[in-house]
Amino acid sequence: MSVPSSELPSRATTGISTFSDEAIPEFDPSTTAGLLSERLQAWKHAVGYLEDYVSAVEKIHKAHAKEYERALKASCSTADAYAPSLMASPSKTRESKREKAKRDGMAYGGIAGFFENLRHNTQAIINTNLETEKALKGNVLPVLERLHKEIKHKAKELASGAAKGAKEVEKARNTTQKHIELLGQQTASFESAGGKINGGHEDPYVIRRGVLHRLHKQVLEENAHRGDLIAVQNNFQEFEAHTIHTLQQAMDAFTQLAGGQGEKIRALHSDMLGAIQRVPPEYEWKSFVARSGDLLVDPNEPPRVVDAITFPNMDHTSTKPLIEGTLERKSRNKLSWGYQTGYYVITPSKFLHEFKDSDNTRHDPKPELSVYLPGALIGNPVGDKFSVKGKDTSKTLSSKLSGSSELSFKAHTAADAEKWFRIIKEAADSAAAPLSPTSPTSPLSPPTPVDAAASAAPTASSAAAASGEKLEMNEAKVVTPEGEHPPQESGVSGGSAGPAKVAPADTKGTSAAA
Repeated sequence: MSVPSSELPSRATTGISTFSDEAIPEFDPSTTAGLLSERLQAWKHAVGYLEDYVSAVEKIHKAHAKEYERALKASCSTADAYAPSLMASPSKTRESKREKAKRDGMAYGGIAGFFENLRHNTQAIINTNLETEKALKGNVLPVLERLHKEIKHKAKELASGAAKGAKEVEKARNTTQKHIELLGQQTASFESAGGKINGGHEDPYVIRRGVLHRLHKQVLEENAHRGDLIAVQNNFQEFEAHTIHTLQQAMDAFTQLAGGQGEKIRALHSDMLGAIQRVPPEYEWKSFVARSGDLLVDPNEPPRVVDAITFPNMDHTSTKPLIEGTLERKSRNKLSWGYQTGYYVITPSKFLHEFKDSDNTRHDPKPELSVYLPGALIGNPVGDKFSVKGKDTSKTLSSKLSGSSELSFKAHTAADAEKWFRIIKEAADSAAAPLSPTSPTSPLSPPTPVDAAASAAPTASSAAAASGEKLEMNEAKVVTPEGEHPPQESGVSGGSAGPAKVAPADTKGTSAAA
C-alpha cells in the first residue's frame, strides 16, 4: 500500500530550526554537524583523487620519457636500423653495408633518411615528456595540495565548534530528561499516597520548577548550537564555491600542459609519417632485387611433388611388397557376420599387414593387424577363400583382446586366392632368410611372366584363370625373385613339395573340396 505524500518525511522538516514542542526532541543534535563533516570528508576525498590522478599522469610522463629513451637506443644508428640494406648483400663486409645503406637512403630518400628523422623526433618526444612532468609537479600539484590542507582545516573548525556544541546540547537534554522522569515518579507517588509527601524537596511543584529551570538551560544550549550551525552552513556555500573555483584553475593548468604536450607529440608523429610517406614505394624493393636477385625464389619454378622426390633406401629390397591388394576378411567378433574389405600386404620381412586402404596422404598408414607368417598356420584355399591362423603383433586394442586367432580371407577370384596362398606359404616356409622381390607389386600393374607361370599351375582353381582371363584392377599381383622357380604347394598343385601347415578346420574343408 502506498503512503500518502503528506505522510512522507521531508528533508526540509528535519533540521533543528523546526523543533517540536516536546521537551526532549527526537532529533539528534549531532546529525547536522555529522552531515556537514561527512560533506567535508567527501570534498577532501575528491581533491585527493584529483591529486592522485595528476600525480599518476606526472609519473606516466616520466616513465614515457624512459621508454622513449629505449626506443631511441633502438634507432640511434641510422645505418644499423636500415635492415633491408644491411641484409641485402651477405658477401660484403659490415662497413660497406653501412656506407652503401647511408648513401642510397640519403641520396634517394630511402629508409635511411626516414630513420634519421625518426631518431630526431624521438628525442624531441623525450624532451616534451620531461618538461610536462616538471610542469605538472611544479604548477598543478601544489594548488591541489593547498586546497587539501584548507579542507582539513575546515573540518577541524567544524569539529571544535559545531560538534562541541552538539555535545553540550546532548548533555543538557540528558539532565532535563532525568528531572522529567523524577517528576513522573513523584506525581505517581502523590496519587497513590493520597497526597501525602515525605519531604518538601519531593513536592511535585518543586520538581516541576526544577524541570523548567533545566529546560531553560537546555533551550539556551540548543539555540546557541543552532546559531553556530546556521553560520557554518552559510559559510559552507562560500567554501564550496572556492573549492570548485580552485579545482577549475588546477584543471585549466593541467589541460594546458598535458594537452599542449599532446599537440607537440602529434606534430612530431606527423613529421615521422611524412618522412616515410616520401619514400617511393618501389625504391627499396628494386634496389634489393638488383643486389640479391640470385638468392630469391624463382616464381617460374614449378612446385614440388612427392612423386618426384627421392630419399635414401626408398627402393631397398625390404621395402618392396611380395604381394599387395584388397581382400575381404571375416570379422573376428563372433557377434558380427559378413566380410569387410581391407588392404593387405605381404612384406619381405614375412609379415602379413592389414591397412584401411592404400592412401598414404590422409592419415599415417599404421597396420591395424600384423601377423608374423613363419609362426602361423596356413590353410589351403577353397575356391576364393583361404585362412591364416597366427598371433596379431600390431599392439592394437583388438590384438590384445584376441591374441592368436584364425583369420578367414576371401579374394576376388579363385586365382587371386591361389596367388595369395602361394606367397604366404613361401613366406611361412622361408624363415631362414627374408624374401627379396626384384620389383614392387601393385594391384594396378600388369601380370609379370612369373605371375603367368604361377597362374598356369595344374590346380582346379587356377586352371580356369590360366585360360587367358586378365585380373581386375584391384586384384593382387605377385613377384617371385629372379632365378627362382616357385615351389609346388601341397593341396594346390601337383608335385612332391613338403607338407604345409594346415589348420584343422581348413583340412576338413580341403578334403571335402578334393
